Amino acid sequence: MTILDLKDPALLPGLAFIDGTWRPAAAGRTLPVFDPATGRPVGEAPDCDEGDTRAAIAAAAVALSPWRARTAGQRCEILARWHALILANVDDLARIMTAEQGKPLAEAAGEVRYAASFVKWFAEEGRRVHGYEVPAPEADRRILVRKEPVGVCAIITPWNFPAAMITRKCAPALAAGCTVVIKPSDLTPLTALALAVLAERAGVPAGVLTVVTGMPDAIGQELTASPVVRKLSFTGSTRVGSLLMRQCADTVKRLSLELGGNAPLIIFDDADLDLAVAGAMAAKFRNAGQTCVCPNRILVQDGIHDAFAERLGQAVAALRVGPGMAAGVTTGPLINAAAVRKVRDHVDDALTKGARIAAQAPSGGDPTRFTAPVVLTGATVDMRLAHEETFGPVAPLFRFESEDEAVTMANATPYGLASYFYTNDLHRAWRVSERLEAGMVALNTGSIAMEMSPFGGVKQSGLGREGGQAGIEEYLEHKAFHIGGLKLGAVP
Repeated sequence: MTILDLKDPALLPGLAFIDGTWRPAAAGRTLPVFDPATGRPVGEAPDCDEGDTRAAIAAAAVALSPWRARTAGQRCEILARWHALILANVDDLARIMTAEQGKPLAEAAGEVRYAASFVKWFAEEGRRVHGYEVPAPEADRRILVRKEPVGVCAIITPWNFPAAMITRKCAPALAAGCTVVIKPSDLTPLTALALAVLAERAGVPAGVLTVVTGMPDAIGQELTASPVVRKLSFTGSTRVGSLLMRQCADTVKRLSLELGGNAPLIIFDDADLDLAVAGAMAAKFRNAGQTCVCPNRILVQDGIHDAFAERLGQAVAALRVGPGMAAGVTTGPLINAAAVRKVRDHVDDALTKGARIAAQAPSGGDPTRFTAPVVLTGATVDMRLAHEETFGPVAPLFRFESEDEAVTMANATPYGLASYFYTNDLHRAWRVSERLEAGMVALNTGSIAMEMSPFGGVKQSGLGREGGQAGIEEYLEHKAFHIGGLKLGAVP
């Protein structure tokens, strides 16, 4: 049931994927999925409950032994086919994503390709997993360390990147020999189900990858309480991540938590102004500002502040707000009315405390669904947007005088996911990069998320890393194999 015009309508099964079969929720309930640009329904997914989740976990447990017994090369071949199928269906996957998440169609297609890059990377990285030997204290002993899959893994993904967050977690898990139970956001389940259709076509065996859709409480509690699930990977808010961490404590699960952020972007006086504006636009306004690594606070040194504000304002004023399916749109709707209210509350709070609107894009569409990108000057630390993650297209500019002041301001947050800064001073580049408290630091670029590099934060921004070599290690256990009583060097 969908208004989408797809080349392959089978990518919208409208069913959960459990143990290699497509099935409705056992209770028969369904979950409508809405277009955030219009509020109209675009499809539906099963509203699964505890029983459906237990069935998915049981299927993953049965599938684990034969899947981990396959060679890395055999798993790699299946993942390579999944990668190829994702790329072959970019247009349909992008339309599904735009319909349920809202981002512009070109941006959605870019996310699909980005999602595919993780499948390819980890398909190849799975071949490079190897153990090692530890020097033993006795001559007749050997210590070998093997790397083995963690086991059944729960994957809980957010609505803002409904394709990339699945592959960034599932690809390394599958490559390592784990099986996965995926719980996508109830706001964007259709993209996850479409990816599962392609995984099945690629030859992923029954039970190795399952998808249960529905509201988070019942499914999440079953995943966290199950002793069969040995790892949970979650991307979302720090509040929910903390709750999941507590719920996982009784079964002592391994955790990967990619949580909230409050990223600073620092522009020093000696920065390349054009480069800084381009980087700020890419980092701040991608996905209408709804990313965990968006710069939430833009710190600009006195000497360059006014020039930077003017150029950034010109770039923001040229953005086009509207439905993601419309041609030429650069900024789609926010995910729901609550998100719009939060952005407006942050802007209103800042304006009442002395900030001013330096530039704004033309508004477009229903004001309860869309919010125009805006540049604010005169931002100060007593404003809500200095401490709370706005998660919208608002660029507040804070003035600073010295390098020490900038670093102190940047680190004045319980979060530590991403930090950005612009300078042409090599000595400053080293100093600042080492002093910033973040899991990822970017110098003279607004891009930090790529498949070959570890992604993750410090402090209350989470635990663990995704991407790169570190990403597959999150799904591997180190088993020490001690061999004693060896008669080495003796002639039989």
